[in-house]
Amino acid sequence: MVWRPPADTSGTHIEKWRAWLWDTRGLSFGSYEELWSWSVTDLAAFWGSIWEYFGVGGAVAASDVLSAGRGVEGTSWFPGERVNYAEALLDRAPDGVAVVGLSATRERIEVTGAQLRDQVRRVAGALRGLGVVRGDRVAAYLPNIPEALVLMLASASIGAVYTSCPPEFGTRAVLDRFQQVTPKILVAVDGYRHKDKAIPRAAQVAEIRRALPSLVATVLVPYLDADGPVPEGVHTWSDLPGPDPATAEPGFAALPFAHPLYILYSSGSTGLPKPIVHGHGGVLLEHLKLHHLHHDLRVGDRFFWYSTTGWVMWNYLVSGLLAGATIVQFDGDPAHPSLARLWELAERERVTVFGSSAPYYLACRTAADDPTAGLDLTRIRQIGSTGAPLPAEAYYWLRDYVSDTSPVISASGGTDVATALAAGTMIHPVVAGEITCRCLGVRMESYDSSGSPQVDADGELVVTAPMPSMPVRFWGDTDGHRYHEAYFERFDGVWAQGDFVRITGRGSCVISGRADATLNRGGVRLGTSDFYTVVEEIERVADSLVVHLEDPAGGPGQLFLFVELAGDQPLDHELEDQIRTRLRSDLSPRHVPDAVIAVPEVPRTLTGKKLEVPVKRILLGRPKSAVASLDALQSRTSLDSFELIARSLATGH
Repeated sequence: MVWRPPADTSGTHIEKWRAWLWDTRGLSFGSYEELWSWSVTDLAAFWGSIWEYFGVGGAVAASDVLSAGRGVEGTSWFPGERVNYAEALLDRAPDGVAVVGLSATRERIEVTGAQLRDQVRRVAGALRGLGVVRGDRVAAYLPNIPEALVLMLASASIGAVYTSCPPEFGTRAVLDRFQQVTPKILVAVDGYRHKDKAIPRAAQVAEIRRALPSLVATVLVPYLDADGPVPEGVHTWSDLPGPDPATAEPGFAALPFAHPLYILYSSGSTGLPKPIVHGHGGVLLEHLKLHHLHHDLRVGDRFFWYSTTGWVMWNYLVSGLLAGATIVQFDGDPAHPSLARLWELAERERVTVFGSSAPYYLACRTAADDPTAGLDLTRIRQIGSTGAPLPAEAYYWLRDYVSDTSPVISASGGTDVATALAAGTMIHPVVAGEITCRCLGVRMESYDSSGSPQVDADGELVVTAPMPSMPVRFWGDTDGHRYHEAYFERFDGVWAQGDFVRITGRGSCVISGRADATLNRGGVRLGTSDFYTVVEEIERVADSLVVHLEDPAGGPGQLFLFVELAGDQPLDHELEDQIRTRLRSDLSPRHVPDAVIAVPEVPRTLTGKKLEVPVKRILLGRPKSAVASLDALQSRTSLDSFELIARSLATGH
């Protein structure tokens, strides 16, 4: 136990909502588990209460909340209602400072609520003037800066569909995404700074424009060089054309609940990225619920989550405005000039809810110098983590070095649902190594191989009741085949997330890796995160990746451990023996690797996820270009060594 809630939690959003349920519905629940059970069995009552309590609309009859589809798939939510995410967000954004924009490329920016609303109106009018109508796609090649937020809200306000890639993505990674959705408008920066180096992007933008014949206009945000040249036929952000007075439409479009809000993309680490369409109403309800009832965001909070515009956590961050919080955006390297960068940001900007990725916290924990030394982090009242399982050791480090009075809200969910499936609350104790609870309205279960739910046993993470923020569809997937194949083929009528999870008898969760990357040796099944916790505790190991090649005949198969070593140290017999001994004693004798192989670098996506499945496919003979988009990786050369290893395997060496 690393944190306990205070005795009096009546001031939290979740308790105020529970009191409202009693006052207006006569509903009373003795525990969170009872509340959760109601929220996933009486879906109409639960989501109807979220709709009404947060003022999205008036009271709705249960029959008007949802119409069931086939199992989890195909449910229609609030079919008779009209919403607009941008309108709801701007109505709730603080009147004072709403957005703080921090950047390694330019000076700090503050945007008030009034300024944000004015900018959104101006850009929405400009988009209309460029011919954008409801349903058109607006693509952003932008970093995590206020202009990206303004563009997303402006697009949403008129019913256009927003989609984005960060400028860290190379041309191929961008086109793998944007060519699938045929955008009408492209808004891009001229470049950015990475560490101390200028990264121009003019050539990439020109190539992207040539490869997107659907474009009718391109808009340049002069980010790297305010006085740089503007290509012929390109508008600039500050000189966007105004709307045609004869066709101007003031205000916000009233849109069906499922009208597309934005298109997110799967990582692209296992093939062409899936263009995942999320709707206005689903995102609005989910983020209202999660930010208020789970994160307990409130007016006066300063909310930060490290992300690029290519990760769902950017969308998650900007929805903090729904709670009246000030959001803090940051575009830069979190480890430059040191890992203290984000903690210094938190102190300087008076951040109260701080979020980052599990790999960042683990890097802080193993750093030679304490990145929080000398900093005043007492304003932080909650710490968020996502992107990968957070091992117990990271909880201890956050408690001991950041705050022993703030809960760690580790969350798991992601791009597919634009929210968390499991997270925490301010009324739950926090146990190291566990995600505190299943989120309200999320009937998440652990299935064994036969499709039966289980407790206190590792199995596949499934969702057995529909959620409003499940994708509207995949863009271009006219018959729904690709969507069905992605989530519903494993268990008929049940959403399979693709993760490996254990749900405890207390309702907490331990997620230990991707289900298609778990390690099953002699009937003993372990998640890869368990493996990494042991290996990366060894001082000379900087990073690691484990892959199991199964034996079709049912034998133990081959277990390969790849290690990236600290400094220039070699992989000698002493270190290899140490690794094997630690795994045998701390993990399982059956999971001692058949081979330990040193590699120059462990491949990761730009959001820090290890490429276990793509490496496995390379070892089985597929070329790296067929299993991953190299432009979506932290290092384009990180898969090269695995192709060499695959060739050695093929020749029996």
